[in-house]
Amino acid sequence: MERVNDNEKTALVTGANKGIGLAIAQGLGAIGFTVAVGARDDARREAAVERLRAAGVDAFGVALDVTSDDSAAAAAAAVERTAGRLDVLVNNAGISGRTDGGAQDPTTLDLDVVRTVLETNVFGVVRVTNAMLPLLSRAASPRIVNMSSNMGSLTLRTGPVMAAYAPSKSMLNSVTAQYARRLADTHVIVNAACPGYVATDFTGFDGTRTPEQGAAIAIRLATLPDDGPRGGFFDDEGAIPW
Repeated sequence: MERVNDNEKTALVTGANKGIGLAIAQGLGAIGFTVAVGARDDARREAAVERLRAAGVDAFGVALDVTSDDSAAAAAAAVERTAGRLDVLVNNAGISGRTDGGAQDPTTLDLDVVRTVLETNVFGVVRVTNAMLPLLSRAASPRIVNMSSNMGSLTLRTGPVMAAYAPSKSMLNSVTAQYARRLADTHVIVNAACPGYVATDFTGFDGTRTPEQGAAIAIRLATLPDDGPRGGFFDDEGAIPW
């Protein structure tokens, strides 16, 4: 593939083959970003790339399994070959984990479910972020957006009892704050976003918001000005209590 023009900005969205991730990729592409579609499944990834291109987005696929160190490293190499740098990373890939009877009951919780959820929702974000930071550091205004959930808010405690998923988002929020502290004197701005209750296969299409509505906050945080907020947790209404 041809190298991306130096004036063009490139964004990598993980889990971008469907749902909110695809909507984020579409939204960033619509405002001029070249979009790297990060996804595990080859067929779904290529289908998403074709769908984005059909909508006029400059998109390319990046094989990425966020649970694999080797895959994250290979994805960074692929982005470097194509674009030379990375301007935006949206850590969108996430899983809810197995639910028994529609919930994750802390009193009967299978710890393997917790491990599996953390591997993607927390460790995966750290793995991918650290693999991409050298590329982000080459950008003039790099942004990292971690897709979280207000279910991870210890203040709000929204949604059903989900003793694997909700704490994974609490930990993701905390990790986001640590990155922001570490990168405070750099150009890299890191924040967490809550898309709201979106109708996707993740929610059994039970949500009240469209993927496009859910993507809006991610796009806003991905395009913050250089004096924008750092280390915060936001939805469409503003800051969310931790």
